[in-house]
Amino acid sequence: MNVATQPEKLTAKDYASDQEVRWCPGCGDYAIVRAMQKTLADLQSPPEKTVFISGIGCAARFPYYMATYGFHTIHGRAAAFATGTKLANPDLDVWVISGDGDALSIGGNHLLHVLRRNVNLQYILFNNEIYGLTKGQYSPTSRVGTRSPSTPLGSVDKPVSATAYALGCGARFIARSVDSLQKHLPEMFARAHAHHGASFVEVFQNCIVYNDGVYDSFTDKSVAADNQLLVEHGKPMLFGKENNKGIRLDPATLKLEVVTLGENGITASDILVHDEKNKLIASLLIEMEQPTFPVALGVLYCDPTTTYEDGVTAQIEQQKTKSGPANLNDLLRSGPTWTVD
Repeated sequence: MNVATQPEKLTAKDYASDQEVRWCPGCGDYAIVRAMQKTLADLQSPPEKTVFISGIGCAARFPYYMATYGFHTIHGRAAAFATGTKLANPDLDVWVISGDGDALSIGGNHLLHVLRRNVNLQYILFNNEIYGLTKGQYSPTSRVGTRSPSTPLGSVDKPVSATAYALGCGARFIARSVDSLQKHLPEMFARAHAHHGASFVEVFQNCIVYNDGVYDSFTDKSVAADNQLLVEHGKPMLFGKENNKGIRLDPATLKLEVVTLGENGITASDILVHDEKNKLIASLLIEMEQPTFPVALGVLYCDPTTTYEDGVTAQIEQQKTKSGPANLNDLLRSGPTWTVD
C-alpha cells in the first residue's frame, strides 16, 4: 500500500540559487536577498510559480540569486515586462526588483502605470539615493547638495519621495523598511505578498561605496529608537528608547507633531492611532522628515480594490458570453482582406 507523505518544508537555502552573489562587500543588497529568501520560506512559496523581474542596476542582479524563475530585463521597463507576465499567466507570483534610479528616472512612467492599474504583483524598490552600478552619479532621490561625478558642485534638484510618488500614482499598498531590519523586512515582504493588487515596498538600502551612511541618522543602533517610528494598524504611534514619545495630530492645524507622554498634560489618549486604510494619515506619515520627526516605517497604506487582471479577465468572459464561441478561421477572413496572386 502506498503511503502519502508530506513534502519536506522548504528552507531559506532552498530559494538561493547556485550563483555566486556578486555585490560589493558590505552592500545592503545582501541583507535584502536574505530577507527575501526567508520570506519565501516562511510563505512556502512554490519556486516553480515564482518569478523575479528586474531592470538595470545593482539591484537588478537579484533574479540570478533566487532559485525561482527570473527575468533580467532592460532599464526602467521591469514593470512593463511584469505586467505582461502576470496577464499571460495570472497564477505566477510576480516580484519586481528595482533601484531608485531604475524605477524613478527612466522607469518612472512604467512604475506609474503598474501602480495605477493595480496589477497583482509586488514591487520592491531599493533606495540608496545614488546610481551605484554606473559609478556614483546622483539619482532622483539624492538629496540637495549631493556631490557626485554628475554633480561635482552638489545637486540642486529637490529629491523625489518614492512613497509620495507611489501614493500619488494610486498605489493601494505602500510600505517602508530598512535593509538592516532583518525581522521587520521579511514582515513587510509578507504583508506585500498577502495584499491582492500592486504592492509597493521601499527599502532604505546602504551603498557602502558611493553613498555610505546616508541613512545613519535613523538606522544607526545608537539613534534608531528615537528616530524610527514603526507603525502598526490599530496601534498608537509611539517611539523612543523609553517608548514615551508619540505622534499627535494637532486639532488646530491638522498637522502632525511630536509630543512626550507626561509633558504639558499629554496622555496616551492624545497619541494618533495608525489606520492603514486612511490615505490622509499615509500622506502625513510620508511627509514626516528628520530632524523634526522620526522616519515612518511599516505598512503606511493598505486599501485593496479590484486588480487589473481581474478586470481584464471579467471583460473577456463578458465578451465570450455575448459573442459565443470564437472561430479563428472566421476571424482571419473578417474585415478587409486581400487576395495575393
